Amino acid sequence: MVTSGRFTLQEFPLQCGVVLPQVEVVYQVYGELNSHHSNAILYPTSYGAQHTDVDWLVRPGGILDPSRWCVVMVNMLGNGLSTSPSNCPVVAQPGVYFTHYDNVRAQQALVTQELGIDQLALVYGWSMGAQQGYHWGALYPNRVQRLAALCGTAKTTDHNKIFLYSLRAALTSDPTWNGERFEGTPDRGFHTFAQIYASWAASQAYYRAKPYLAWGYDSLEDYILRGWEAGYRQRDPHNLLAMIDTWLRCDVGDNPVYQGDYAKAMGLITAKTLVMPATTDLYFTPEDCKAEAELIPNAEYRPIPSIWGHRAGNPYQNPEDEAFIREAIAELLNQ
Repeated sequence: MVTSGRFTLQEFPLQCGVVLPQVEVVYQVYGELNSHHSNAILYPTSYGAQHTDVDWLVRPGGILDPSRWCVVMVNMLGNGLSTSPSNCPVVAQPGVYFTHYDNVRAQQALVTQELGIDQLALVYGWSMGAQQGYHWGALYPNRVQRLAALCGTAKTTDHNKIFLYSLRAALTSDPTWNGERFEGTPDRGFHTFAQIYASWAASQAYYRAKPYLAWGYDSLEDYILRGWEAGYRQRDPHNLLAMIDTWLRCDVGDNPVYQGDYAKAMGLITAKTLVMPATTDLYFTPEDCKAEAELIPNAEYRPIPSIWGHRAGNPYQNPEDEAFIREAIAELLNQ
């Protein structure tokens, strides 16, 4: 059973200080809640993704099985479905941005008020979804039993920020950018953006192995053009910038609850936590993820042994990594 929903909050205060007349969170539910509402899993989306891009893993026998679990996939603010610059004039104004504190507060209202769920059996997130998962664990510890953070950190590192600065520069250096908005399609910007993204998203060993040649691409250039650039061209560039700004500001301690105390926020996560970086991830390195796992009282550090880099955490073309993740999640859900 799959159902779609759109949850609206009135007069929603963003962390940046702007109060939006309304915020909409678009979501999809796979499976059904049991009589005790104790089988709910929350899956926040990742950078550039909408729920249809990442719901491949919600299937019988998959990583998240909707025949047993009720999986609620929520679209992150800024992704083009939930409130975003492309559908909300207020958000499109300079100086207005979303944070994960905003995302998770809106999601918490959806989960409790709209869906009647008091406690989540699991928050499962990859990349920016993992960032939201950490915020859930820190901000609502009594509502999260388990947390699976795949290829993501609770605080964006300086090294990761440099990558994000380069993506922002790639888009905004396009001649269609007027300093505040795009006046047309940023063709040159999209092309450079895709090249940067592809270079970081997988490892050097991945590119030596050239798995993309078996998928119908006839060269590296063809793979970047059709496998990367074409996908990002489906997104409004203002939304891509908005999600970059959210990613840049990710810090689980930077909110009114923890007032900048990142270590305290990590230390108060009570969920059974599975920290799963990829061994070759260039965004969220194993070293960074291991250091964070050591700050969480009930965390297990289990890296994914893979040449796929960051993409190991979303292995829709990669059965080996999918099997590794599926086994780890099954073990976590049985605890």
